[in-house]
Amino acid sequence: METKQESQQDVQTIDAIDVTRIMQAIPHRYPFLLIDRMVDIRLGEEATGIKNVSVNEPFFPGHFPVRPVMPGVLIVEAMAQTAATLVVLTLGKAFEGKVVYFMTIENAKFRRPVEPGDQLRIHVVKERHRANVWKFRGVAKVDGVSVAEATFSAMIMG
Repeated sequence: METKQESQQDVQTIDAIDVTRIMQAIPHRYPFLLIDRMVDIRLGEEATGIKNVSVNEPFFPGHFPVRPVMPGVLIVEAMAQTAATLVVLTLGKAFEGKVVYFMTIENAKFRRPVEPGDQLRIHVVKERHRANVWKFRGVAKVDGVSVAEATFSAMIMG
């Protein structure tokens, strides 16, 4: 993990973190850990989560056996995990492993199916932060094309 200061806004950035660091930050584990990596992290502001969608995902045999499609609610969950990891990285080690609960999910839109072999790039941007409540806007893309978006808020229990 490499951290550097941006001179204009004095915002710390991290180029990338791997799944091991994500698992230190949030308590999610297989089969419910839905991000593999994060890149372009601007602490307290925005980040991009990456999910490599494999045919071996545990939800595909039932959703749907003839044409596997990643459930939209799991795409929104991947957005939330990206945001939760950003929050923990921003707040520091004392918040590692803390549980983050959804409070709202608004304006969720699903534009096209996500299938095995796709790479989801989940960009989240902080809209607001008050006390232990954070609000984000998330957009998930495959090959640069938007597949889902939502605005959501969550509370970190600490």
